[in-house]
Amino acid sequence: MTEALAVLGGYVLGSMPFGYWVPRLVRGEDIRTKGSGNVGASNVFRVYGRSLGIPVAALDLAKGFAAASLGLWAGGALVGVLAAAAAMVGHARPVFLRFEKGGKMVATAGGATFALAPLAALSCVGLWLLVFALTRYASLASITTALGLAVFVVLFGYPWPIVAFGVAGGAAVIAMHHQNIRRLLAGTEHRFALRRSPSG
Repeated sequence: MTEALAVLGGYVLGSMPFGYWVPRLVRGEDIRTKGSGNVGASNVFRVYGRSLGIPVAALDLAKGFAAASLGLWAGGALVGVLAAAAAMVGHARPVFLRFEKGGKMVATAGGATFALAPLAALSCVGLWLLVFALTRYASLASITTALGLAVFVVLFGYPWPIVAFGVAGGAAVIAMHHQNIRRLLAGTEHRFALRRSPSG
């Protein structure tokens, strides 16, 4: 029973759409009508800059970490993975937005990975920063890091539930970026300009 409640709690935590709530609270605007229309941290950063993008990314990381930690406490690695997966599903289809399209799970998956596999998570952060610094494509950095996660959890010898999470979670993040992949191949993907003034 405790394990099931932890997984359900993971979904509820993941469903908290901070990318929608924060701009609505601070600016009185619906992020779904701006930029890519996505409620994830990348779109918030793109539209409003660091002042809102960083807090939203931190909150999305925190909810993934909290969900996985809750599962680890309730039942060990397997329940931690299930709660983390539930948080990712919640982020993609949040109950608080009536199951409409949410974010692409990158920050939420990252937070969960810090709880489940901290060495792999730190390696993923380094990989993301490297790819983003070289290309300025957040989507390409996220896709590359999703691939890297599957490799890192194996290299660091984590137990099989966490390896399964790394492989399946990475595949899910890549699948959520299918439109970005098309734009990258077409040369039309948005490239971040870090010194650009925030718009809103």
